[in-house]
Amino acid sequence: MAVPKVAPDPASAVVQNLLDSPEIRRLIAELEATRWTGRPGYPIRTMLGLCLVKARYAIPTWTKTVALVREHWALQRALGCEGKPPSVYAAYRFAEKLRDNGEMVNRCIDGVVEGLRSKLPSYGTDLAIDASDMPAYANGQRYVSKDSEVERNWHADPDASWGHRSAVSTRKGGGFFGFKLQAAVCTKTGLPVAWAVETAKANESRFVAPLLDTAKRRGALAATAAMDRAYDIGRVYEECAERDCEAIVPLRQTPGVKRGDHLPPCCEHGTWKFAGSDRKRGASKWRCPAGECKPASMWVAADRLHPLVPRETKRWKALYRNRGAVEREFGRLKHEWGLGPLRVRGLDRVRLHADLTILTKLACALARSRAATTRLPRKAGTSRIPSRRGTSANRPVARRE
Repeated sequence: MAVPKVAPDPASAVVQNLLDSPEIRRLIAELEATRWTGRPGYPIRTMLGLCLVKARYAIPTWTKTVALVREHWALQRALGCEGKPPSVYAAYRFAEKLRDNGEMVNRCIDGVVEGLRSKLPSYGTDLAIDASDMPAYANGQRYVSKDSEVERNWHADPDASWGHRSAVSTRKGGGFFGFKLQAAVCTKTGLPVAWAVETAKANESRFVAPLLDTAKRRGALAATAAMDRAYDIGRVYEECAERDCEAIVPLRQTPGVKRGDHLPPCCEHGTWKFAGSDRKRGASKWRCPAGECKPASMWVAADRLHPLVPRETKRWKALYRNRGAVEREFGRLKHEWGLGPLRVRGLDRVRLHADLTILTKLACALARSRAATTRLPRKAGTSRIPSRRGTSANRPVARRE
């Protein structure tokens, strides 16, 4: 079936729409209030638009971003700097200003997430949590050279550390030197809800509670959280239960699992059937398949081996199947939005880079949602594309000679 295709808006128009959004305008106003002395420099709107251009075009460095704006008149018009584009040094100074005023950037992110929740009701209901590697822009080898015994006493990035990453595609798993991006992604929309950047040696399971707290603070429901087997720890289940969230995690082969402690109750009539869960009671109900046992049902307290959503149910399998949303989002952020490769050093700089990248993506998604809801409804029986033929009043009448 033929489907009409419409070319997307140019990136310059997208950046201009983002700068005109209420959340970005509020951030611009807050940053302008911090100017109290000295030379005015470039406008805040222009410099913040430069940050959006860097993420929208997936450019890793400020040098290439400034070079693009210098030769792109449409971008200069959108940023309001026609003929006078910002310099590379101004970009670095503005990045330092954003690091010093990180709470303003966080308030802007909260406003964008709140706008997405109003436009996308399912945003933030079911989450997928995982971590992804961000190799540092530095050499983390222990020795100065390959065959040397002289140990390196300094690193270009002192905040980076060695960590482990799994194998993907054509890259084998193993150690890497850099940082990790911990993220909670909505499985329905594929958009990030909460994230954090830490050094590579940090344990991933330690960030489940902070990510859920951030998602709850931003208004997300966070009813479920799908995670891989690395999060199969009793502490993770307890932290999720304290925040009214169901942990969807497969089991590791621990001694209790090998003994079969995770299996549902059984009797001479067969395996008992799941009959629902009570969140307030903190237990799940199981019934005898024949109903002849006394008692015919029993409550099993929720724990790591017996969650409120049993692993044998179709709901658990469907929720865990959507865990791939966080992996896909990592790939999109790295390859389509310029999250990787890193070209900055230091934990605070890497955090700002991740915040601006994800903020740009969320702001673009919010702008698309607002544009879709502001379109006028089409009348019934009318075509989407106006006819090229003239009306009967303007159409010439053919006459026979």
